Amino acid sequence: MDLHFGDSKPSDEERAAVDALLGPPQSSWEGADRSDADLRWARGGRAARDRRDLLLPGLHAVNDRIGWISEGALDYLCRRLTVPPAEAYGVATFYSMFAVKPRPATVLHLCTDLACASAGAADLCAGVEARLGPGSGVGVERGPCLGLCERAPAALAVRAGDPVRTAVSAPATVEAAVLAASAPDSAPEEPSAALAVPQAGQDGLVLLRRVGVVDPASPDDYRAHGGYAALRRAFELGPAGVIREVTDAGLVGRGGAAFPTGRKWQATASQPDHPHYVVCNADESEPGTFKDRVIMEGDPYALVESMTIAAYAVGAHQGYLYLRGEYPRALERMSHAIEQARARGLLGDDVLGQGYAFDIEIRRGAGAYICGEETALFNSIEGYRGEPRSKPPFPVEKGLFGRPTVENNVETLVNVLPILTTGAPAYAAIGTGKSTGPKLFCVSGSVDRPGVYELPFGATLGELLELAGVRTRLRAVLLGGAAGGFVRPDERDIPLTFEGTRQAGTTLGSGVVMAFDDTVPLPRLLLRIAEFFRDESCGQCVPCRVGTVRQEEALHRIVARTGAAAADDIALLREVGRAMRDASICGLGQSAWNAVESAVDRLGAYE
Repeated sequence: MDLHFGDSKPSDEERAAVDALLGPPQSSWEGADRSDADLRWARGGRAARDRRDLLLPGLHAVNDRIGWISEGALDYLCRRLTVPPAEAYGVATFYSMFAVKPRPATVLHLCTDLACASAGAADLCAGVEARLGPGSGVGVERGPCLGLCERAPAALAVRAGDPVRTAVSAPATVEAAVLAASAPDSAPEEPSAALAVPQAGQDGLVLLRRVGVVDPASPDDYRAHGGYAALRRAFELGPAGVIREVTDAGLVGRGGAAFPTGRKWQATASQPDHPHYVVCNADESEPGTFKDRVIMEGDPYALVESMTIAAYAVGAHQGYLYLRGEYPRALERMSHAIEQARARGLLGDDVLGQGYAFDIEIRRGAGAYICGEETALFNSIEGYRGEPRSKPPFPVEKGLFGRPTVENNVETLVNVLPILTTGAPAYAAIGTGKSTGPKLFCVSGSVDRPGVYELPFGATLGELLELAGVRTRLRAVLLGGAAGGFVRPDERDIPLTFEGTRQAGTTLGSGVVMAFDDTVPLPRLLLRIAEFFRDESCGQCVPCRVGTVRQEEALHRIVARTGAAAADDIALLREVGRAMRDASICGLGQSAWNAVESAVDRLGAYE
């Protein structure tokens, strides 16, 4: 049994949006005008099914052009791709940036997550909603982190059309947010990515040395500052030599799991099944994380080069950049960089004249935190709901499209460049024995100089906070974002390494460091974290689907009650938290209790 939309028909604009992506339909089976010849046999069914992975781009095409996805538009897209309407509807309703009910062509997204909440997001939302009420032609939506934490509070305006128009307001005032929504083309230009890097231009930087120094739109400027030296070195070493260098350097994943990158690449390269794929995870949806955005906006060719090196090492000829949907400028910069790289022979059939073929395709996310999990990301690219898969088999064996796949985030990949240009021993000499190389930290909250900082592994939390100008009356520091844990203000000697934070009973995660002074209501922050995980749970497994709801309910009750009643709910929270940690299918449910647990045990949040 399937879901059908009756007699709903696409409008001319909706049809044009889909056809611009897929090309004109070739037969009535795909939605063209019916002819007698079409009635004799079905044509193109298998070919259309092979394009199932274009479902997400198709939904974006309609949503960008119209502002929402009607039944007629969804039905037409399903016919073009031979996707059951029920499945397509499940995909469309999975992502927060899509709408399947009519809404204004202009939508203003207001961040209400941790950094913005502590910077006055509640007052901003109230003021904007009072100005842009019904009849204004603007839809106002409160939502999760927009990845602009260094400029909190933040707002993102999206106006549907051909082309779609966007405007960012951060730090946002009521007037600036209203202007961005009312006239996106007249809104002030977004500041340079270098302003998010307080160390920009300083000597000794490795990963951030080009941000604010090179023109991010110029491949010539990138090459003048050392660009593509690493790829040339990779061709000299050969695939096995590249993997050996990455392994000897001790590079581990920077997304939080800290899995050895060389082992992952070697496992993928050794698989006899082909083709192999490279996927860059640029869907950094963890509240408080914005380092990948800064790299893509300020040094986009570095990511193109590093993805090419990874593909060469593992024997892949196609790469996918899964880019967060809330990053319009990063999308623009990366699209331009990929186009320029193709034009210069840095991507395509003959990269740098070496007879090696590789190309990159960008796939936009659409607002789903769970798609930061690698197998959920694969499902999203393939045109399914972004739900995690059971492992094993692991992605190195059966990943994207069921083929061996290496998946790394942006920061992990750009670390490969200094490894090849300086050599594995020099890279391994940075940091500590178990956590080698430089690390990027996203610092926000109650600090004077928020932004992305580069420090060698082993620097202490106190040293980082001193660089950022932490304010007095510090109440707590959150490490690792919503999936991380709180530490006390007097724990500034914690070494910022994977093993150091683990020994201290917390986590480094992806490098989020959020400071909160005593003006920030801690119970409200914990409730926001619980709301975040409830909203972002994909609902596939019971422990997470039910547990995140029960966690939020208990925190609501604790805020309203004290004494023995609160103690009962804290005991319930512990039980629910253990169940989620032990039985959830992926890291979202396994970590949903971490921050609340640390606030209760380390900070005495409800005493």
